[in-house]
Amino acid sequence: MTQDFSEWQWVNEPAKWSAGEDLLVTAEALTDLWQVTHYGYSFDTAHVFGRTMPGDLRVTTTFQGAYTDQYDQAGAMLRIDEKNWIKAGVEYVDGRIHVSAVVTRGFSDWSMLSVDGPVESVSLELTREGDAVTVKYGLDGADPVNLLRLAYFPPGVPALAGIMCAAPRGEGFETRFTSLTVA
Repeated sequence: MTQDFSEWQWVNEPAKWSAGEDLLVTAEALTDLWQVTHYGYSFDTAHVFGRTMPGDLRVTTTFQGAYTDQYDQAGAMLRIDEKNWIKAGVEYVDGRIHVSAVVTRGFSDWSMLSVDGPVESVSLELTREGDAVTVKYGLDGADPVNLLRLAYFPPGVPALAGIMCAAPRGEGFETRFTSLTVA
């Protein structure tokens, strides 16, 4: 996946990451993305890497992570600011891998789908068209054709489009992004 990341930027750059054949990112401990709902707290400390895009776009990525602790998470993200974003990917909950999506417009909501058995990798596609984002996924090398979420996203506002990872309760973990395209 050797790629030019010169136009990309970090929000909460991690201490350890590298770009070469793969993009390796180590999520630091006590990092998260969430706004208010149910838990009453707000976090904007997850590691987000992307490039700013003005309108319609598509983010595709395939990745695998060493998830071990409750809420370890990695995936794709669209971010306008700390209160307007969508993240989708894998979240480790109650000892199991889940494909999940969080949509935040001031307040976060969360939806997830439990995955049976071990999963080597997950592929995601976030497509922004007008005022909507379609989130699709695929497991273990399958193309992202399974619909996970269709959500409102403010149109005509530039958004940082790329990847994210966080370790809300654990000591941190590494994610290997083997493909990543933003167009």
